[in-house]
Amino acid sequence: MTRRAVLFDFGGVLTSSVMDAFAGFGAAECGDRDLPLRLLGSDLESQRLLTEHEEGRLDDEGFEAGFAQRLRDHGCDVEPVGLIARMQSRLVRDDETVALVASLRADGVPVGLLSNSLGRDCYAGFDLAAMFDAVTISGQEGVRKPSRRLYEIGCERLGAAPSEVVMVDDLSQNIVAAARLGMGGVVHRRASDTARELAELLGLGRVAGSAAR
Repeated sequence: MTRRAVLFDFGGVLTSSVMDAFAGFGAAECGDRDLPLRLLGSDLESQRLLTEHEEGRLDDEGFEAGFAQRLRDHGCDVEPVGLIARMQSRLVRDDETVALVASLRADGVPVGLLSNSLGRDCYAGFDLAAMFDAVTISGQEGVRKPSRRLYEIGCERLGAAPSEVVMVDDLSQNIVAAARLGMGGVVHRRASDTARELAELLGLGRVAGSAAR
């Protein structure tokens, strides 16, 4: 099936790896690079905090206070104030993927952002309205990936049915969730690989974007 529109995740797609950034934070502040991800992945209280924050029901300060306490409970004494910014401080813009987004739009492909938000400043330095035809952010919608409703909203804003859309995300579970709605999917690792996969799925007949060169 040929698709005609693309939804991009933010962290780990338009930026460097979120996992690496959180691991770097863990190494620097906890002496354990795996602790933050381990808590967010398997500790029920940390998962609750993250879910409520990403769905806009818990503000930055509430998440920072709660997650700092979970870290302290596991032997990592961190300062709550500015915790989100420090967790994300190692993220850098992926200019090749940003160029890929621009190239797709230049080719007439509708492109949107579909992102779970973390912190009120997590999109600083990105002019999302100028980059994308539509923007869907979990904290503004009250629902987060992998909920099917967030994918549906993203597709609706692009004016496309899920069967016409490709989701680009660095987390395979989010691609699996998108596939349940009939969406295509690309698990992002490098801009060049994503460009090649999108070219095939979109029937462009060539690799899109600067990553192809």
